[in-house]
Amino acid sequence: MKRKLLAVVLMAAMMTSLVACGGSGEAAAPAAEASEATEATEAAPAEEAAAEEAAPAETAGEYALDKITMVVDGTLTATVDSGQKEFNDQWDAYVSEKLGHDIHLDIQQQDHSGYVDAVGRIFASGSYPDVMIMPASMYTQYLNTGILWDMTEAYDNADFQSRMLYPEVNENVKAIGGGKLYGIAPTYGNGCVTYVKKAWLDNVEIDPSTIKTFDDYYAMLKAFHEKDPDGNGTDGDTYGVIAAGYLKSDEAPYINYLPEFWQDAYPAIYQKDGTWIDGFQEQATKDALERLHQAYVDGVIDPLTLTAGTKDAREKWFSNDQTGSAGVFTYWAGTWYQNLTDSLSKNDVDSEIVEIEPIAEVGAYINREAPVWVIIDDGDGDNAREQAIFDAFFETMLDGGRGQILWTYGAEDVHWSTKAESFTTNADDPEKKKDYEYADGEFHLKQSPNDPNTVWKKNHLDPALTIVSMSDEFSDFVSTTSLAAEGNAFFTAHMKDAPASPSSATLTEAAGTIKDAKDVMVSSVIVDGVDVDTAMETYVATVGPIIEQILAELNSAE
Repeated sequence: MKRKLLAVVLMAAMMTSLVACGGSGEAAAPAAEASEATEATEAAPAEEAAAEEAAPAETAGEYALDKITMVVDGTLTATVDSGQKEFNDQWDAYVSEKLGHDIHLDIQQQDHSGYVDAVGRIFASGSYPDVMIMPASMYTQYLNTGILWDMTEAYDNADFQSRMLYPEVNENVKAIGGGKLYGIAPTYGNGCVTYVKKAWLDNVEIDPSTIKTFDDYYAMLKAFHEKDPDGNGTDGDTYGVIAAGYLKSDEAPYINYLPEFWQDAYPAIYQKDGTWIDGFQEQATKDALERLHQAYVDGVIDPLTLTAGTKDAREKWFSNDQTGSAGVFTYWAGTWYQNLTDSLSKNDVDSEIVEIEPIAEVGAYINREAPVWVIIDDGDGDNAREQAIFDAFFETMLDGGRGQILWTYGAEDVHWSTKAESFTTNADDPEKKKDYEYADGEFHLKQSPNDPNTVWKKNHLDPALTIVSMSDEFSDFVSTTSLAAEGNAFFTAHMKDAPASPSSATLTEAAGTIKDAKDVMVSSVIVDGVDVDTAMETYVATVGPIIEQILAELNSAE
């Protein structure tokens, strides 16, 4: 089988990725962005051996599909401890009824911060899922392996095309694949904005509207580090900013967690004036690393940034103990504006946070390439199985009805309801107590299954970012908080698109090696104080020939 041959071919590349990607951050997260990371479950084989060897039916309609194995990261908010079983059961029942035969969704949810590692292990083992989510940078690495099913025709003829809102999203994905679509982005990408604790600003007497340039931004960081922004009576026991890494070298758009320092640098292979170049070797990257080194020396960046995953960084930022915390955190827009506010409030920390506009040197926040869902091609030359998966998975995820509601909000009467009900959050805290009351027939979100003091927000699809509309019957099923809506509007008013990710056979094989070389240089300059030109010479000596080969492949393909 082609799958087994691919496992052998990919083994070396994937194991390299495993060594290189330890402690990797989120895919994006965001994206949309991820929920609180959960414990990983063990990846299971996508199919039993006997089923893998069985001959498929001649057409998708005749293919006996009874299970879809799905690998997903933390962007599926209905985790094991927050209603995943009910979501799973309702999906099974809905799709089985719609297709006329039983079908089961086998959810294999991986830890969000370790998703790159998890995918590497799965692919190296040869035990492939049927469908899985891939951040854009991962997607481009697998384009040349032959492992992803070409779903161009299925997508073009999909029922959901009649309700398409943002066709350009997947046209961009097609462009990456040379006109072919090997994955579907059900939402547009989203990106990160810079959040600042309002109480800290007040305590150091800074008006957020005055943060216009890098000098303004840096002065704010120094005030947060040298003064007493948390009001505990001690100067110098806090930091200016914390992030999930100085550079997310394995996660496009790479610089979105510290944009004020990276500014016009894009330290990855990208296309400039029609030519593919290595942005990591540009002067702009050197300048950014020197800014970061100075910030490290001045103590304005939390040292945890060197090793922090996204979960580590955000939890320290909104921790109940603000000593040692930071005033600034750049993270995902929209829903996370609400999530971060709620987390501060839950931890009895002043919850008002401010979004600051991009400083002059940044110009605009980066709208990442959207993560995509892919179907693994079994390589038997027959599209029946893959088309059946497309129909059961994507046509229901984006059906504008119950299927889309499941992916957007979760399980009925678990995560959301239209039944009359009333409930109270934080009933024992007079300052936080809030009553909710809904009439029969009124769509609303319920208390979170794993935290009755918070209200559920969404499942996987962000309703503000989804590429297709709901049908008329479900057009009133909308629940976006005012903060989330404000955050989405703020981001879209201050965003620019990320450069397209490259796709090259050599890049796929050498991604881990390149990541290692970047991480060594970043750490040596920022933490160890190595001269940036000297460190760059080491980088070029280590991976220069590989980079040249990748650029030759990319530019010869244009």
